Parts: sequence; C-alpha cells; structure tokens
Amino acid sequence: MAVSPTVFPQRRRRPSPTSFLSLQLSTADLLRALHSLSSEISALDPPCFLFKRNSTSIIRKCCLLAVIIDEVFRQFNHRLSALFSPSSLLCFEEMFIVLQRIRALIEDCSNGGSKLWLLMQIEPISSSFHELTLDLWTLLEILPKSELNLSEDVDELRNLLIKQCREDKSFVDPSDNRLRIEVFTMLDSIKKEIVPDHLKLAELFAKLGMSDSASCREEIEWLEDEIQCQTDEKSKSEVVSLIGLVRYTKCVLYGASSSINSDENFRRNYSSEANIPADFRCPITLDLMSDPVVVATGQTYDRTSIMLWIESGHNTCPKTGQTLVNTNLVSNRALKSLIAMWCRERRIPFGAAESSEGQNGVALNKAAFEATKMTVSFLLDKLGSDSQAVDMVNRVIYELRVFAKTDSDSRACIGEAGAIPLLVRYLGLDHPKLQVNAVTTILNLSILEANKARIMETDGALNGVIEVLRSGVTWEAKANAAATMYSLCAVSAYRKRLGKKTRVIKGLLELAREGPTSSKRDALVAILTLAGDRETAGRLVEGAVLDMLKEVMVELPEEAMTIMETIVKKGGFVAIAAASHMIGRLVAVLRSGTDRTKESAIATLVIICRKGGAEMVAELARITTIEMIIWELMGTGTARAKRKAASLMRILRRWAAGLEGDVLEEFSMTMALQ
Repeated sequence: MAVSPTVFPQRRRRPSPTSFLSLQLSTADLLRALHSLSSEISALDPPCFLFKRNSTSIIRKCCLLAVIIDEVFRQFNHRLSALFSPSSLLCFEEMFIVLQRIRALIEDCSNGGSKLWLLMQIEPISSSFHELTLDLWTLLEILPKSELNLSEDVDELRNLLIKQCREDKSFVDPSDNRLRIEVFTMLDSIKKEIVPDHLKLAELFAKLGMSDSASCREEIEWLEDEIQCQTDEKSKSEVVSLIGLVRYTKCVLYGASSSINSDENFRRNYSSEANIPADFRCPITLDLMSDPVVVATGQTYDRTSIMLWIESGHNTCPKTGQTLVNTNLVSNRALKSLIAMWCRERRIPFGAAESSEGQNGVALNKAAFEATKMTVSFLLDKLGSDSQAVDMVNRVIYELRVFAKTDSDSRACIGEAGAIPLLVRYLGLDHPKLQVNAVTTILNLSILEANKARIMETDGALNGVIEVLRSGVTWEAKANAAATMYSLCAVSAYRKRLGKKTRVIKGLLELAREGPTSSKRDALVAILTLAGDRETAGRLVEGAVLDMLKEVMVELPEEAMTIMETIVKKGGFVAIAAASHMIGRLVAVLRSGTDRTKESAIATLVIICRKGGAEMVAELARITTIEMIIWELMGTGTARAKRKAASLMRILRRWAAGLEGDVLEEFSMTMALQ
C-alpha cells in the first residue's frame, strides 16, 4: 500500500508521560485524590467513534480500582495511627500518575481533534491503552496486601482486577482497522488518478462522522493544526493528503459552503483590525509580511515590497538610507514562522507570496496533488455550466476563493485549468457577495507569478478588475481590486502598464479618499507601488495625489508620508512645486509625528529644498521654530532621520548665508536664539 500507517507519529493533543507529576500530599490527601480520580474515570463515557472497546475495558478496570481505593481510604480513616511504608506511598503516587494518563488518553480519543488523524493512530493508541493497563497491574502486584487491610469481598475484587490487567492483550478493534484501510485505499486510488466512486466516498465519510460541509471544514482546520505540531516531513506530507481528500469530498458530496463568511478575506484585510506587532509589519508598506527577507544592511522587509523598491532604481536601504552593497535577499525563516504562528492563533489567513512549498509550507505529495486537481476540475465544471443559479455560482466561486488562498500548487492548478476567464464573467454583476468572491479569487490567484501573466493576458480580466476598483458594489470588492493592482505591480512591466491607465490612478485615488480605513490602506499600498515609476508618479501628481494625501494624513499618517516622500522623489519639479503648500503640514509632522512619519517628513523636506530652489527654502525658513525642531530631531530621531535633519540644517544655513536685508536679519536672529 502506497500510504503506510507506520509513518504517522503520535497525535499532538496527547501529553507525554513526563507531563504528569505526582502530588506532594499527605497520605490522607493522596488517597482522597486517588479515589476522586478513579471515580471520575469510572464515570466517563467511552468514545463513540474510535477506541470504544479499548476505552470501555480500561474504564471498567478503573471502576474496580475505585472500589478498592475507597476501601483503603475508609480503613485508613478508622486507623488514624496506621502508617504506610515508603514503598506503598510510592505505589500510590505512581498509580495517581497512571490514572492521569488514562484519563487524558480517553479524553483525547473522545473530545474534538481530527477524526482522520485519530484513525491513523489506531495502532500506537491501542498500544498505549495496553501499556497503561500493564502499568496498573504492576502497581497492584507490588502494593503490599498486608498494609491495605481490605475486607474479604474487596480483596476478591483486587485479585480479579490483577487478573484482568495481567491477561489484558493489546488489540486493534477490527472495525476501526477496516475503516482505516478504506481511507488508505481511497488515497491510493486518488494517487493513481482514479476518480473515487461518489457512493463509496459518501459511505466512507458517513462512517467517519462527516456528513456535511461544516463538519468537513472543521476536520480540515484540525488537520491544518496537526501539521504545525509535527516535525517529520513525511508525516506532514501525509496529513496534507488527508486534507486533500476531505476538501475533495466536501466539494463533490456536500457542495460549496452553505454560508459565505465575508470576514474570511485576503490576509492583508486583517491589517487594520488586528493589533499586528511592529516587527511583523513591512517597513515599506506597513502591512503584515508574508515572506520576510533580510537585505545587506540587516533590515527585514516583505519580499515583494523590497523587490519593487530595488526594481524602481533604488540602491539604498529604505529604513536606514545606507547604500546596499548587494541586492541579495535572504529569507528570514524564523520571523516567517513566528508570523505564521501568530496568524494561526487568530485564524488569520497566511501565505507566502510565492513558494515551492504547499499547504502550510509542506510540499504536496502525489495523492494531495491529484486530489487538488480533481477538486479544481469539479468546481470549474460547475462554474462553466450555464444552468447554474446565481446562488450556486456564488458558492462555487467562494470555494475557489478559499482554495486559491491555500498554497501555490492550488493556485497553479486553478490558473492552469482556465479559471480566470470564467471568473471574469462575474466581475461586472451587481450581486455584492458574488462580485467580492470573484475579485478576491483573482486576487489570491495573482500571488502566483504565472497567474499574474494570465490575468494580464486574458481578455477582459484586467479591465474587469479595474471596473470593480472604480465602481464595485461594495468597499470590500473595491479594496480587493486595489490589492490585485498591488499584486500585479510586483512585475515591473505590469507596473508600468498599469501606471499608464488613467482609470487605475483615478480608482485608487477615489478609494483612498472615500473608502473605510481598511480600503484606504489597500489603495495607498497600491499607489505607493505605482509611485516608484517616474512616469506614473507624474500622472499621480496630475491626479491630485498630494491633495488626497493631505486628506488622509490624520487617519493614516505613516502611509501618507511614505507616499509623499516617494512622489516628491520620483515626480520631478512638478511634484515638488505641488508639494510646496504642504511644507507647513510637514513641519507639523516633525513636531508631533511618529518616528516613521518624522523620518519621511524630514526626507521630503530635504528633497523639496534641494530641488525646489531658494523659494522653497525661504518658505521653510519663515517658520520661526524650524531650527529648534531640526535640532531636536538630530538628537532624538532615527538614524536616517538624524542624517536627513543634518542635511536640511546645512541647506538652511547655506541659504541664510546668501541672503540680504530683513529676511537675513530675521533668520540670523532665529538662529542666535537656539
């Protein structure tokens, strides 16, 4: 059999034996705790899915043990002067640990978790039941009978329990084993590219207790959690194959999701709502990083953002201003793992921009890959049918949206199967949820490089996304259209092409002005990317981007200031002249902004004064407190802000040295007062 049951390690939820500690209690309290724990186990219901026979057997033994412990405890209370030997007390302590492990094992088999993963564990878990029974037998054997002072009836129970534990055999329930073999057989048929018989698939999943879309979704979530807790790559890969099987079954048997969760958006839509740690944000876009990389200066950026920065002609580190000795990008795997863990804990979708890795960073095996292809084929056949009702189409596209968010292999399968032309049909409809799902699916697909080309080359795809950006039914649809623009801009040629489209620029500017905060941020990130191209920066200035930035500066100051710096740097004299009326606002940012905004503001003022001529410097010099503000920034600002502040101070002094008359006297007096 291609998928071996021996590759699966122990299940993550079951604690190791070292997790259980003995209690440092008095003899009376120890006996009381033993009685309470054994009674608690006796009252447990055996699992209704797997290990029913194993659990029932050990629960019955604990029922007998509870009677024995109760007798020991009562006898101890009657003989207040009685003492147990150290070996007896040690046996009681060890027995307490064994009972803790028994309870944890039964609860692990009963409560939650992945049913398929539990099924893969039937041999090691069955062995664990047997090992705990033998541990119990050993403790009962070595516990001195003479010290227990049991009645005749209870002593017979003790002998019966010892005999039952001694004769206990490790066994796997035949019905459990047959079910596991059915799952392996189904995986093998998928691996051989044989489409499973839907009737057999339905029978199998009915036995597994997954009979609707919701239960399949829950199983997928448990399996995804399980991957993160495994260290063996082969085991991780096998779990991915189980996820592929459940996803396929969910789609072909139970249809698309019965309810659309509008909160399950592309990862970046969570940025404005989640309290993202500062170290997890890209210094360029201020967005949650999906693929953090380290540049030559040691600073970390999101791969897409820093690549756009470098491709735009920059040879410096955006954060420090230092010249990059090389443009090598080294993956920051440790930080990526921390971000992924943080996202998982908050149920925030997370995925690297593009990777050779599949589900949760694990390469897909043959079975998982074929299951993905079969699922995509099934969904696209549904989508291509003209007889589908709008509600059903919406559900199918939602499934594609979720699938496209999963991993690179899924995105590749969907793109290669021809999904983009089918999705384009639904971009222009006035059905809010359908439009959101269609554009978000295209957004998720665009993460893959090959799909970027497909979007740009498919008739109507780019124009359809642009139309959603301009006149989408909801803000969410517009925001995800803007995010798609940002994703496509990762390719330099596409960035130039998009920058030439007036509708793109107008759409982004309108969204940044009028949308809610999360939508504004998506638009600003796309604008920042486009502004890296000199020609596009000029078009943005013509479109009144600086007026827009003035409007959003209070709400999103860091994004606004970063864009302003880029526009002034790339937009030429027209941009500098347009920014001249912003000098007062920039100085206000220097007074009370964050370190990030102060850094961008001082850098912008340096560019304006260097390239704008004496008139711009004079306007800045008329602000009487400017030197004090610059001095303060030189002392307390970031490394880059200090350098820029020093540069601006030199510009002001050189300008002042060439002045005459009242203006020079006024400026000199200002300097003398500092």
